[in-house]
Amino acid sequence: MAGRVELRAISDEEGNRLLRLVRRSTGSVVTWRRAQIVLLSAQGMSAVRISEVVFTDPDTVREVIHNFNRDGFDALYPRYRGGRPRQFTLPERRQIKQIALAVPTDLGAPFATWSLAKLADYLVAEGVVTDISHEGLRQLLREEGVRFQALRTWKRSNDPNFESKKNRILELYALAEAGQAVVVCVDEFGPLNLQPQPGGKAWAPRAKPRRIRATYTRPHGIRHLLAAYDVGRDRLYGHVKPHKRRVDFLAFCRYIRSLYPPAVRLCLILDNFSPHKGEAVHTWARANNVELAYTPFYGSWLNRIEAQFKALRYFCLNGTDHPDHATQARLIRRYIHWRNAHLHDARLRSIIRRANTANVA
Repeated sequence: MAGRVELRAISDEEGNRLLRLVRRSTGSVVTWRRAQIVLLSAQGMSAVRISEVVFTDPDTVREVIHNFNRDGFDALYPRYRGGRPRQFTLPERRQIKQIALAVPTDLGAPFATWSLAKLADYLVAEGVVTDISHEGLRQLLREEGVRFQALRTWKRSNDPNFESKKNRILELYALAEAGQAVVVCVDEFGPLNLQPQPGGKAWAPRAKPRRIRATYTRPHGIRHLLAAYDVGRDRLYGHVKPHKRRVDFLAFCRYIRSLYPPAVRLCLILDNFSPHKGEAVHTWARANNVELAYTPFYGSWLNRIEAQFKALRYFCLNGTDHPDHATQARLIRRYIHWRNAHLHDARLRSIIRRANTANVA
């Protein structure tokens, strides 16, 4: 059994220096641990008790105290001899990554987030690694694809039938792509107003960008685009209307229904906007061989037409300053016609395919 090792008497200056080393948040984790061991020993704590506090074995504690008695503060600093950095094993890297991605409170740590210093301290204290520098930890996490990023918010669906609605919509998409069903995604886009639209880009001479007016009035009201996207045919349809009431929605649905034979059952993917519901809508659907498939609450990402609106905004609205609604509507209609006429363009189809895949992933 190892003999008792006692710390030599330290001065008040040495005690304060040890305290500063323990309190600081930068520097080597090894130095911090050694200083903590020496400080606890100076406070009269036994080697066995210190090993329980710092999560190490008593022999390591005795060795640190012995080295401090012999070399003083030089014993607290790691003497690296150079050479290649330590290579962590695959299990160690996986465990480090798993801990970094975990919420600290779930692991018993009293933090809302990890810093490099706190994460390194935790890894050493838990015995995952014997030592790791802050820069080495940052590089390891970067190699594992982990970044320190700002948190974002999102709306979690509170629909009690979320899974059944989602599965039905995905089932309809699969049937449409196999040519076994006609599935049309319907939604509104807007409001469309006549104010100058920022965010556009255009080719121009260097340091001489095109400019649009910054001041404007709104005497002309707004418009709405009622749009539909046929999943199987990969075609986009749209009508620009002054309103998006239930009567306007039903008129647009009747137009979509007229594009297909009455015997063909039509499946409409819709969100939970109030004009999409009501007894009048359901009565029309039953009378016209139409199935209404509603996305879950806060689940409009399941509607594939959402991926079509990004290109519509980019090519028809961003950077524009339309003089009137007729001009704006004409450009939107021309874009939809151009898009449907270029469906066999390989590059365009690859972009649409990636967008649709991401929209239901």
